[in-house]
Parts: sequence; C-alpha cells; structure tokens
Amino acid sequence: MLLTSNSVFKAVPKLAGGVALAVLLAACSDSGSDSTKLSNAENEGTATEVQIDPVTTAAVDVPTADGDVDMDEVMKAGPLKEMYLGDADAPVKIVEYMSMTCPHCAAFHNDTFKQIVTDYVDTGKVQFILREFPFDPRATAAIMLARCAPEDKFFPMVDVFMQQQSVWARAEDARQALLDISKLAGFTQETFEACLTNQKLVDDVNAVRTKAAEQFGVNSTPTFLINGKRYSGNMSVERMSALIDSML
Repeated sequence: MLLTSNSVFKAVPKLAGGVALAVLLAACSDSGSDSTKLSNAENEGTATEVQIDPVTTAAVDVPTADGDVDMDEVMKAGPLKEMYLGDADAPVKIVEYMSMTCPHCAAFHNDTFKQIVTDYVDTGKVQFILREFPFDPRATAAIMLARCAPEDKFFPMVDVFMQQQSVWARAEDARQALLDISKLAGFTQETFEACLTNQKLVDDVNAVRTKAAEQFGVNSTPTFLINGKRYSGNMSVERMSALIDSML
C-alpha cells in the first residue's frame, strides 16, 4: 500500500476497530498471506551452527538465513537519512526493516533490542540501522512522526510507540492517541499535522519500502539484513547474540 500524505493524515482518525482495523493490521498478523505473513525465528528454520553460552552452557541455535543480499547495495544511501546506533565501522551490520504496528516488531524492540544495544552496539561490535517498512497508514504515520522529531529523539520515540503499540494501534481514535504520544516529544497540534501532511516524507518512506521489497526480498516484518544474509522474524536475545557471535 503506497500512501500519500493526505491518505496518511485522513486515514488515521478513521481507523477504528472492527473491519477497518482488521484489514489494516492483517499484513502484520500470523494469519496473513504468504507475502505478508510474519515468520517467527523462534519457531522456524534449522540451525546450521550451535553456539554454547559460556554462562549457562546451554546450546543456542544460530538462526538460518532465508536468503543472501548484496550488503554493498543495502548500505547505499537512500532518500532518508540513515538512523542508526553504534560505530559505522563495526564488523557486524544489522539493518532492520520494521512496521510500527507489527506485534513481532514490538516484541523484538521491547524484549531483545535494548540488550543487543548494550552487549554489541555500545561495545563497538554492531552498527544497528532501523528502516521503515510500514504495512498500513497507522504504521506510516507513527514512523513519520518519529522522523519529524529532533534526531536525538528518533529512537526514544520508536521505543515509546513500540511499548504503547497496543494503545495507539488499536485505538478507536488513533489520531488522538498518536498526538498524545507525540506531545511527549514536544509536538504541538500544528507540528503534528504538518508532519503527517508532508508529501515528500511519505514518498521517501514509500521509496525505502519499495527498494527493500524489490531489491532485498523483504516481505515481512521484522526482517534483518546482517552481513549479507537475510533473516525473517523476531529473535530472542540469545538467538540474535548467537548469530552476531558467529560473525565476529
């Protein structure tokens, strides 16, 4: 679904529960079609390598990649400024494509992401890049608002949206719910509306998603492109750690 600024702005207040919400969130549900169904790396795939946790001595399966990607192409500059954490020269590059209304993306960010940042990003081993792959107008609106915030508030806004996903993604009045959260980052009614009617930003978000789908085979969220390999589905701290360790 390619959106215009008008469709983003107008769709948000109309996306109440029932059929409308079910359709919008279908792309991020376990019952979706093959092209949009979210795979769960916790339950799929056969490990090709096993890492041993030095503390628990428990075997941790290294997730199996579901495809190869040209990492040089992945890392080329796109229409939007790259939003990342960590050292640009880190040996492991992780690019996550995510949708703000995707429950598996929220699970990753709420349960795994912060520990990976502490263990690998802050220690110079990983550069973690976050890119947009919205499945519906609410997801597009949320990531646009994060983009419109001051740069140092981008990741904190993503964190808040993910932590409160069940509130705004299912709200009868999604527009008001998004505005309430955005005000925590300093938005006013005027800057909120200006952001969601920014046609260039909508076009750029659409372009990031289109390139990911057409060039890198991304068709579900979250999808991680890591050092030339593509992995689909949420990962626990243990499984992503095992994967990163296998590349160091």
